[in-house]
Amino acid sequence: MTTRIAIIRHGTTAWNKAGRLQGHSDIPLDDEGRDQARKLGQRLTEGPWDLVYSSHLQRAKETASIVAAAITHPHTLMEDARLREAGGGLIEGTTEAERIAQWGNDWKLMDLGVETTPDIIARGVSFLDDLLAEHAGKNILIVSHGGFIRKLISHLVPEAPHQIMLKNTAVTELLHSDNSWSCHLYNSVTHLEE
Repeated sequence: MTTRIAIIRHGTTAWNKAGRLQGHSDIPLDDEGRDQARKLGQRLTEGPWDLVYSSHLQRAKETASIVAAAITHPHTLMEDARLREAGGGLIEGTTEAERIAQWGNDWKLMDLGVETTPDIIARGVSFLDDLLAEHAGKNILIVSHGGFIRKLISHLVPEAPHQIMLKNTAVTELLHSDNSWSCHLYNSVTHLEE
């Protein structure tokens, strides 16, 4: 039995454009982000999608609700806090220049309360284990966050190009079959290409 998951990064926000690290900060989509979500919804109408999940943060939740309304069989949007972005600790809301000004060039080596990669992966795997136990064999849409998605994919499918930053509303497709994961599509934004 194969479970198909399209995991999507949310649309753009004002903080994305300003280069501010969002983390757990609850930042809304901007107008361009809503437009990206509408285009993504049109792309995904071919489905079939059985379930739609989202992070509880509004930039992901709003992207997911726009997509869920567009697909052929509209779905109840389910939220799960385990899909939230990696926590940024003291660096949330700051730009790279501000981090260097405040903590110096080696700020990445300091303990600034940033959520650890093992903790991010643990909650992502916990979510997926529960999802597979309840919905194996389904086609599932998940809207989440770039840092979270990349860390999770680096764990599940190390050979996938997870070092590449995800674009807003990019679709990455994972398949789970015979107790293993594969990645058949990474960072696809064909819906944004005119």
